[in-house]
Amino acid sequence: MYYAIISEDVDDSRERRAGAREAHIARLEHLRDEGRLLVAGPTPAIDALDPGEAGFSGSLVIAEFESLATARAWADDDPYVAAGVYRDVTVKPFRRVLP
Repeated sequence: MYYAIISEDVDDSRERRAGAREAHIARLEHLRDEGRLLVAGPTPAIDALDPGEAGFSGSLVIAEFESLATARAWADDDPYVAAGVYRDVTVKPFRRVLP
C-alpha cells in the first residue's frame, strides 16, 4: 500500500537541509530503484519553483511500504529528522486513484 509522508520544516531549515540532503536523496533513490516511490519533493516556502532565500517549508513523499508501522519507521529514520530539519512528520495511508 502507498503511504503519504508529510513533513513540516522548522524555521530557517536551509542549512540543516543542505547538510543532510545527499543522504536524504540517496534513501529516496533507493525507493525509486525498488519501484516503490510514487512521488517525492520539497514544498517551497513561497509560490515559486526556486524559492531562493525563502527556502522550503516541508516535504512530501508518497511511497509503497508493507504497513503503516513500516512507513513510520522509514520516515523516523530520515536524515532530515536526524539533522533537525523537520518539526513535524505525519504518515498516513494513501489510496492512489488517478492517474
